[in-house]
Amino acid sequence: MQSTRTFTDKLFLVLKGLGMGAANKVPGVSGGVVAFVAGFYEEFIYSLQKVNGKAFKLLINGRFKSFFYYINGRFLSLLFFGMIISYFSVSKILDYLIKHYELFVWSVFFGMIIGSIYYINKDFKDWNSKTLLTLSVGIILGLSISFLNPAKENDNLWFVFFCGIISVAGMTLPGFSGSFILILIGNYVLLLVDSVNALYDTFYEILGGNFSFTENPVRVRMLKVLTVFTLGSITGLVTFSHVLSYILKHYKNITLAAIIGFIIGSLGVVWPWKKTIYKMNNDVYSLDSTGEKIIENYQRYIPELNSETFYAITFIILGILIVLGLEIYGKKTRKQHA
Repeated sequence: MQSTRTFTDKLFLVLKGLGMGAANKVPGVSGGVVAFVAGFYEEFIYSLQKVNGKAFKLLINGRFKSFFYYINGRFLSLLFFGMIISYFSVSKILDYLIKHYELFVWSVFFGMIIGSIYYINKDFKDWNSKTLLTLSVGIILGLSISFLNPAKENDNLWFVFFCGIISVAGMTLPGFSGSFILILIGNYVLLLVDSVNALYDTFYEILGGNFSFTENPVRVRMLKVLTVFTLGSITGLVTFSHVLSYILKHYKNITLAAIIGFIIGSLGVVWPWKKTIYKMNNDVYSLDSTGEKIIENYQRYIPELNSETFYAITFIILGILIVLGLEIYGKKTRKQHA
C-alpha cells in the first residue's frame, strides 16, 4: 500500500492533514468529516488500530522498518505532518478569519456539513427500525450538546489528560466536534490558545538563545499542560481507533446511521447566524490570559433578507461545492488504488 503512493498522492495526503487539522480547531466542525468525505476515513482508522502491542514489540526489538510498514507509517506520518503544519499555520489564519469574517466562515462550514450529510447518506441504503432509531439518537445528542452552557476553566493535569482524549474524538468520529466539547468543559482557551501561545513564545526564545522561561512558573505550567494534553490526545486517538475499528467491522450500518445523526445535530453548532454572548463579571467582560473576551454561549436567530444574508448563502453553496469536490477526488483516489 505504501510503495504505490505517487508524489501527488503524498502531497494530497499532507493537504488532507491540513484540512483535518484546521477542521479540528474550529468549534462545531469535525476533522473526521474531512476524512470521511475525502475517502480515507477507514484507512485512517485501521492504520491507527495497528498501533498495538505487536507494533511496540517491533519497535522495542529495533525492527524500525517493519514497525513503520506494519502501522502504515507513510500514510500516518504524511497525514500528521499536515495536521502539525495546520496547527501552527492554517489554524491561525482561521482564527483571524473567524474574528473578522465570522458570518461567512460559519457559512462555509455550514455548507460543508450539509454537503457531508448528502455524501454519507447518498450511498446508505440500509434504513430500517434500528438504523432510524440510531439516527434519531445521534441527532438528539448532537443538538443537545450544541445548546449546553460552557463550564469553568480547569487546569488540573488529570482533567487536562481527559480533555486530550476528548479533543481527538472529532478526528475519529465524524460529526463529533472535539474543539466544541473543549468549549463546553471550559478548557478551549487554555488548551488551544494559551498553551499554544506559550509554546510559540518558548520556541522563539530558545532560537534566540534565551532560556529564562525555565524560571517563569506560569510558562512552565502552560508547557506541562500542553504536554499532558498531547499525551491524552495520543491516548485517545489510539483508543478510539481500536473501538471504532471493531464497531465498523461488526456494526457498520448502525455506526454510519449514528455518524449521519451526529453530523445533522452539529448543524446547530455551526448555524451561521448567531450572536456571541460573553461572560460578564459585574457588568465587565471576563477576559482570558491573552486579553480576549471569554465566550459563554451563542444566541441563534433567523436572518433578515439583505445583501449580507445573500453573501452568506453564497458561502454556504461554496462549502457544499468544496465537499463535492473532495468527493470527486476521493473517488479518483479509490479507483487508482483499486
